Amino acid sequence: MSTAVEETTAAPYHVPHHSHRDVSGGWLRPAVFGAMDGLVSNLALMTGVAGGDVSSRTIVVTGLAGLAAGAFSMAAGEYTSVASQRELVEAELEIERIELRRHPEAELRELAELYISRGVEPKLAREVARQLSVDPERALEIHAREELGVDPTDLPSPLVAAASSFVAFALGALLPVLPYLLGGDSLWPAAVLALAGLFGCGAAVARVTARSWWYSGVRQLLLGAAAGGVTFVLGALIGTAVG
Repeated sequence: MSTAVEETTAAPYHVPHHSHRDVSGGWLRPAVFGAMDGLVSNLALMTGVAGGDVSSRTIVVTGLAGLAAGAFSMAAGEYTSVASQRELVEAELEIERIELRRHPEAELRELAELYISRGVEPKLAREVARQLSVDPERALEIHAREELGVDPTDLPSPLVAAASSFVAFALGALLPVLPYLLGGDSLWPAAVLALAGLFGCGAAVARVTARSWWYSGVRQLLLGAAAGGVTFVLGALIGTAVG
C-alpha cells in the first residue's frame, strides 16, 4: 500500500494545456481582407468594362487604374481611421491621467469597487487596488484596460495600417490584371486567376473563424463570381445602350 502511495506521490503532476487561436486576427485578418477587397473590386471593374466590348488595352488600363486608385484610397482611409481612433484613445488616456493625479483616492476606490463587482472580497480588493496604484503609470495602464478596454502600450500605428492596406489591396488587385500583362487578350484567364485567389483568401480567413477552409474558400469564390457576373452584364447593357 505504501509503495503505491509513494509512486503516486512521486509521479509528476500533469498540468492540462490547451491553446487558442488569435481571435483578434493579428496581421492575418487585415492582410487577407485587404487582398480580398482588391480582388473583388478590380475583378468586378474589369469584367464590367469587358462587358462593354472594349479592347484588351482598355481593360488593362482600367485594371491598373483601379489598382492604383483602390490601393491609395484604402491606405488613406485606413490611415485616417486608425489615426482618429488613436487620437481619441490618447485624449481619453490624458483625462484618466489627470484624474489619477487630482483625485487619487477616488480613482483607487473606483478600482477597488470594480474588483468587488467581479467577486473579489472587499478587503482584498481594496488592498489589490492600493498596491496596483502605487506606480502612476501602471495605475493608468490598469484603469485604461478596465475602463476603456485598451492597452496604452500597444496602440495601433496609422502608418503600419496604411502601408499594410496599400500592399494587400495592390497584390489582390494585381491578380486579374496579370494575365493581360503577360500577353493574354482574353478575360477568362484573368477571371479564373482572380477566382482562384479569392478561394485562397477565403481559405486563409478560416484561420480566424470557426468555418472549414473549403467552406470559406468556396463562399468567397461564389461571392466574387457573382460580383464579376453582375458587373459584366451591366457593362454589356450600358455598352449596348451607349453604342
